[in-house]
Amino acid sequence: MSEVSAFAEGRESDVAGLLRHVNDWAGVLNERLTTLAREHLDGTDRTGAVRARVSGAGRLVGLTIDPRGLRDLDNVQLAQAVMEAIAAARSAMGDRLTELTADPAGPDLPDGDPLAPHVERLLREG
Repeated sequence: MSEVSAFAEGRESDVAGLLRHVNDWAGVLNERLTTLAREHLDGTDRTGAVRARVSGAGRLVGLTIDPRGLRDLDNVQLAQAVMEAIAAARSAMGDRLTELTADPAGPDLPDGDPLAPHVERLLREG
């Protein structure tokens, strides 16, 4: 049983072992965030006339407007379509971030905060 599981169940455990687990998690999370930073994600408005591309940090890196789509859009509608495409791309980036950070600890992490019972006991007992 891992050190994290022991802490989660309220049993004392090897603190050095727990810190090793935490450092491993931090390393995995860092690798995943670095991966995301290199990715580009796309989003479109509901008509498909505007396509936006954002970096893994959420910065706009590209915007494409289909000229045929401009025929039916006035300047206000075009601005709304651009904002909608950017929001869709950033939403895709957020979904990807959630996917990458969903399980940084691996399969041995219990549900919830593994240190919560230990911290609560320390607060209660001093």
